[in-house]
Amino acid sequence: MEQDCMKIIEEIIDGIRCPKDFKCYKTGFENLCEAKDFGLSDFLKCLEKSPQECKFSLPYGDWYLCECPLRIYIAKKLKK
Repeated sequence: MEQDCMKIIEEIIDGIRCPKDFKCYKTGFENLCEAKDFGLSDFLKCLEKSPQECKFSLPYGDWYLCECPLRIYIAKKLKK
């Protein structure tokens, strides 16, 4: 992973509190919640079975949106 990406990721981590203790980061982004980029810059579509249990989920009609800055960066920059 590029040094610039790692710096941005570390800045994002420093700015948020994660109830999952950054499990996605600590596993090298192999253990990610299910989410899909659908074109909005600040959100992903949450595809988890129980999205209401996540502090970063936001109900939106029949969907839930993910507003976790780290997950959004991973999806948009690293395409995961």
